[in-house]
Order: sequence, then C-alpha cells, then structure tokens
Amino acid sequence: MKNNRGYIQIFSDGACSGNPGPGGWASVILLPDDTVTELGSGERATTNNRMEMKATIEALKFVSEIPGPVHFYTDSTYVIRGITQWIFGWKKRGWKTAEGAEVSNRELWEELGQVVSARGTSNKVDWRYSRGHVGIPGNERCDQIAVAFSKNDYIDLYSGSLKNYPINILEVPADHSLPEIKSPTEKKAAFSYLSSIGGLVYRHRDWPSCQKRVSGKSGAKFKKSTSAQDELEILKSWGLPVSTPIKEG
Repeated sequence: MKNNRGYIQIFSDGACSGNPGPGGWASVILLPDDTVTELGSGERATTNNRMEMKATIEALKFVSEIPGPVHFYTDSTYVIRGITQWIFGWKKRGWKTAEGAEVSNRELWEELGQVVSARGTSNKVDWRYSRGHVGIPGNERCDQIAVAFSKNDYIDLYSGSLKNYPINILEVPADHSLPEIKSPTEKKAAFSYLSSIGGLVYRHRDWPSCQKRVSGKSGAKFKKSTSAQDELEILKSWGLPVSTPIKEG
C-alpha cells in the first residue's frame, strides 16, 4: 500500500574514538517511495563534530535531486544550532566567531550551507533533535554503523524496501525540540574576603587587601564569602568556632 508521508526522513550520527582519533559517520535515509538506504564511512584522524557534519552532508547530497521536505533527525546540537543559528553570524564576520577566532570546520560548514540552500524553501530541511542512546531505532542503527566504521570493522549497509528493513525507522522521538542551553552559573558577588593567619581572622572588603595580607605567609588561609552566614561556614571549615572575632582588615 502506498504511503502518504510526502517527505524524506533521515537519521544521522557520528562517532570518534579519541576526539581527535579514528571516527565514523552514518546516515539512514527513508524516501517517500519506501526505499531505505544506509550510508557510512570512516576516517583515521578526525573529530566527533566533523563526523556528525559529514553524516549530515552526505545524507543531504544523496537526496539532492529528490524533491520534498526533509525531516532530519540528529543528536548533534552542534549541527542543528550551527546550521540554523550560528552560521549566519559567522558569514557576516568573515567566518570568525563572536570572539574573533577562526570558525572550526569551516569547509564543512560551507558545504553544508550550500547543500541546504540548494533545496530551496519548498524542499526545506526540518531539523529535529533526537537524543542519543535512548532507544530510538534510527539513531541506534546510525550509532552502530558509525562506531563500526570508526573501528574499521566490517558492517553491511542496507539498501532496499522499507518492508524488508529490520529497523523500525518510522519510530521517531515524540519531542524533537532542542534542549535548552544551560546558562553558566551566575558568579555571586563577594560579601567579604576572609583571611586567617595563626587563627587571627580579618575581614577584607576587596581581594587586593586580602591578597596583601596572605601573600607569602606560611599557613595562611583565605576565602571569598557571599554572605554573613557564609562567613560563619568558612570559620567552621577552617576548624574555628563561629564565635571567633573577625577584625576589619
């Protein structure tokens, strides 16, 4: 019975042992005519990110002449954020990062950008995050192929009809949104800096004054506090009673 998907479905993954080290990449492609094709290869000296990108590029090149939208599943947030967000700023800055450094893997990003742009708006790529190692069959199969190529092990690559394919490629993650970027923990402002030499504790309002007291002193202890309560915890951690007087330094 003819399917009614109307889109191309792709899973891809990359693997690397050592990062850099020997690596492999893999893609599993399901076409609207129910044909499944597995792709994969390896390199002896590469990185995980490069393998993720290679898997993505080769899959999209394979379907470059086939019309229709693409549902592209990958566990690489590097690939998804790179092609949907970062690449535009890199191009404007002449392939420089926001910090002014050269963009890593530039030649792969340029190639990926070209194959994505060539599809146009009517055949656009819908990037879908598939978290790795949670049992999604397409992702697990790609991982198996990529790891095999990274180890230079032999593995059969399937090419044939969906009905004879032993992997349930139609099982996809229910939630394919990108995980949120965890913002770095905000650095708490200093309430004070405590220093202790021979059990005599001083409170300093800035680091330079604390540093001046402890610099070169044997057995000196010092620590930043973030509150009055934190000062008491620091005293306890130094083995001093919380009633220890603190002189202003």
